[in-house]
Amino acid sequence: MKQFKASILATTILSFSLLAACDPDESNVSSTEVTTEESAENAALKVVTDFEVDSLPSWVKASYADLSIVEGKSGKALRVDFDENAKQSGVIFTPETPWNWAQFGNVNLSMDIENNSEVSTHLFVTITDVSGKSQRRNIVLSTGEAGTYIAPITGPEVQLEAGLRANPSAFPEEANEMIWRFGSRETDMSQIKSVAVEVFGAIRPKSITIDNLEIRENPEPIKDYMVGLVDKFGQNAKVDFARKIKSTEQLKAAADAELASLNPDGLPDRSRFGGWKDGPQFEATGYFRTQKVDEKWWMIDPEGYLFFSNGIANLRMANTTTVTGIDYKDPSVRIKDPNEVTPDDSKDPEIAPQAALDTAYVASDLRRDMFTWLPDYDDELAEHYSYRQSVFIGPTEHGETYSFYQANLERRYGEEYDHSYLDKWREVTLDRMKDWGFTSMGNWVDKGFHDNEKVPYFANGWIIGDFKTLSSGNDYWSPMPDAFDPEFKKRAQATISTIADEIQGTPWCVGVFVDNEKSWGDRDSLEGRYGIVMDGISKSAEESPAKAKFVEILKEKYAKIDDLNAVWGTDIESWDAFSAGYKIENLNEAMVPDLSALFTAFADQYFRVVHDTLEEAMPNHLYMGVRMASWGMPQEAVEAAIKYTDVMSYNVYKEGLQPKTWEFLEDLDKPSLIGEFHIGSLSDNGLYHPGLIEAPTQADRARMYKEYVQSVLDNPYMVGVHWFQYIDSPLTGRAYDGENYNVGFVTVTDQPYPEMVQAAKDVNTNLYPGRYGSTPK
Repeated sequence: MKQFKASILATTILSFSLLAACDPDESNVSSTEVTTEESAENAALKVVTDFEVDSLPSWVKASYADLSIVEGKSGKALRVDFDENAKQSGVIFTPETPWNWAQFGNVNLSMDIENNSEVSTHLFVTITDVSGKSQRRNIVLSTGEAGTYIAPITGPEVQLEAGLRANPSAFPEEANEMIWRFGSRETDMSQIKSVAVEVFGAIRPKSITIDNLEIRENPEPIKDYMVGLVDKFGQNAKVDFARKIKSTEQLKAAADAELASLNPDGLPDRSRFGGWKDGPQFEATGYFRTQKVDEKWWMIDPEGYLFFSNGIANLRMANTTTVTGIDYKDPSVRIKDPNEVTPDDSKDPEIAPQAALDTAYVASDLRRDMFTWLPDYDDELAEHYSYRQSVFIGPTEHGETYSFYQANLERRYGEEYDHSYLDKWREVTLDRMKDWGFTSMGNWVDKGFHDNEKVPYFANGWIIGDFKTLSSGNDYWSPMPDAFDPEFKKRAQATISTIADEIQGTPWCVGVFVDNEKSWGDRDSLEGRYGIVMDGISKSAEESPAKAKFVEILKEKYAKIDDLNAVWGTDIESWDAFSAGYKIENLNEAMVPDLSALFTAFADQYFRVVHDTLEEAMPNHLYMGVRMASWGMPQEAVEAAIKYTDVMSYNVYKEGLQPKTWEFLEDLDKPSLIGEFHIGSLSDNGLYHPGLIEAPTQADRARMYKEYVQSVLDNPYMVGVHWFQYIDSPLTGRAYDGENYNVGFVTVTDQPYPEMVQAAKDVNTNLYPGRYGSTPK
């Protein structure tokens, strides 16, 4: 059992109810002060609860879970049985009076947890203040694992924004620190209204026991815990692990051994385009299409065979760079057309050697000190420097970047092959896809794959430009384009024309994704659902094309402004006043039919523009939709997408598809595809963040991968599932947004994870007969 009871915390223990402001009969926790040897390092402990109660207090609330008091390892404890059918399930601790934890200095929230489940359990701990700001962390426990886990909540380590989604732990390993997920580093720890312990999107029964929620003093931080993180191969310089490369000779030997084992011919039951050669054959159109067969949706490949798209997304170099902490005084290095910048693909320009040598300076010591090695500008590996003109998070707004992955490819292939090392990488990647049994590649593939005739792929584009925008109130990546702005249509035509030129009508391109995880809003509240419309209404019709359209629609329905006021419960003076800009202060149910109609018109315009442009430029390729994020799929947007797309696409980072959650697909009766999912682990790779879904080991990661894919194969409306992504994120975070996840099938040194490769082979070998239901004679 893992237990963290550091001696520093044992010198003085102040034990009393953190719920002192609540009814003492409900808290049922004693207020006892125990004083031992005085010390400068005296630590204060405040007990939230030790669960020494006979029944659940009212401030312990279930969220789609069963709660009970049970006998634990050291007294009574709280048992939480999660609901695997709920999107979100767990326990929420909600004091009658907000907790004040800021008064204790640099502290953490500590809790004892035991996993009673038959499989690993991935827990999310969310701390929320009275204003709604929150911090979320996570921890994963293997079957039967138990320990004390801490979430640091105050102190400089919590405040540090280093440009990584999760920093290396500032504390000793035995502290069992939970991993930072996301949230506000400015959460008010003097006004905490709730603590939630939950699972999200579980597809298996899960159960844990929680005990001893306490506020404890943080351990002594590790000296220089942010210094010297990365070795010359882009790996963790501070720890060893099984796959760690320590020399270029070892790197090349690993490459040679793997290449000798690959079978580039793939599985024998596959057609030329990856369809099911041993299955039934239907009309062949020369391109991919969709068809419902025996109550299941499928794609049909160009030769008429059943096709299910199982693939890996993001096979490219764009996300392999990380910020070095260097910037340039020469402004010409930073000049780039803003229409060419996208959140996912930096299109980093090469850095002119003279500018690099003459104007380089350290913009962030924090970032620069993370590296034990970076090449000199006259080094042969210096070609892997580039520049990022816009950084989403971190201590710099822009600056120099470096790709250790590309440098490793050059080390592996650069000297031994006559052609480019990138050409060799593409060749090896295609051989891997065939050997591992994948039927396609996913979204975001290197353009060098566009003329391949081995593995089908998907094209993609972002509609970016100087058009008007609207805010949903949850603009994670960026605001929504104003689909009524004529400039939006021009930019859509420019984007899609470029895609058409790149793929040249090849039948190996299954279809096209346009845009990704746009900020449509969410279903959780009226404000979230109709944020785009409310923002549009607040604008002037002279400046906002969307507002002008909204006014037109409402005028057609209401002859007079008084008629609108009567329904909405407002006192707008005139249509002119409304057109000039009206902020909805009191959103009410009476407004919903009109807001829904306006949102429907907006979403319809967006999808119609994209569909019609694609139809004109690429009539033979499927419109694969916008890869809606699970946090942003309002019904009006979904209905508009159904009307215009050939395949609905969703990015869903859960443990799998919960049947109940995805029942709505039966009503849609539309072929659908999972555009992104992943599972990561911190075992055997030296990384600091597992990814959005965590497994305790690489073996368990492989198990969860197979279960996720199977949940998609079991759904009759799904025609594909794409893992994100091919390569692990950089240890110090990808340049744009700091993702430093174990989400790759291969490491930064381009070594495949054998557990994941075997899991893919297991799934793909039986993919077609398994989904079809039987093997046709």
